[in-house]
Amino acid sequence: MKEAKAMAYVNMYGVLATLENLCEMDEEAKAVCKGMKKPVSICFDVKNGPCCTFHFSTDGCTMSEGSYGCTCKMNFASPEKFNALIDDSKPGIPTKNAPQVLSFLLGPFTKLTNRLTKLLMPSEEDLKDRAFFEESTILTFYTIAGAISALANHDSISKQSAFYTCDGDIHMGITDVCYATLRVRNHTFETIKEKPDTPRAIMEFKTIDLAHGLFNGTASTMGELCAGNIYMRGMINMLDNTNRILDRVATYLG
Repeated sequence: MKEAKAMAYVNMYGVLATLENLCEMDEEAKAVCKGMKKPVSICFDVKNGPCCTFHFSTDGCTMSEGSYGCTCKMNFASPEKFNALIDDSKPGIPTKNAPQVLSFLLGPFTKLTNRLTKLLMPSEEDLKDRAFFEESTILTFYTIAGAISALANHDSISKQSAFYTCDGDIHMGITDVCYATLRVRNHTFETIKEKPDTPRAIMEFKTIDLAHGLFNGTASTMGELCAGNIYMRGMINMLDNTNRILDRVATYLG
């Protein structure tokens, strides 16, 4: 069972946060950003939920917590209303610079989110293109990494696993491709899109093809572990609890 508030955090810190990576690595997204006449910083403020600002410019996209520096803002009356933006493209209520909000949402933002959706929910035909396959898998990795922290902090079941996770950095990655840090402090998780300097635990997938198989459920985690294709080391307790949260990620993003 999905919880609406937790889903809102997954959508913000998992799905939309991946716009940062999309605008950095995808040529179509880069073109959309390059075509912007001026920077736009749009804040999505969800009542009883997350509040983040996405800063778009010709250089790409960065996300920050809170509304500081936003040039336009959209409020959502509930987590359910914000989830409707992601699921059904239903906007919230513009509360700052409404003309810019609507112009940006209907233009560059929609182009970027449509591209992100295509990459995160690819067709079998799309995946036959190797470059698309690799980009899709990398973006999925970052979405999952963000969703882990979102659920660890806000999903009632995942919070139980977070409660039993000791402090420290967990290294997640696809070998020689992409990496993320899950930083745990006082049972609260934070996702950082880079390698940790001194991880207490490591979970790394040997190839991008293996990662893709694990993400879509066509590869056996236990089988790949036994074959040595998933590298785990360090505090097993941290990895065990993280894997429990990963099971919840599959429920929310499946």
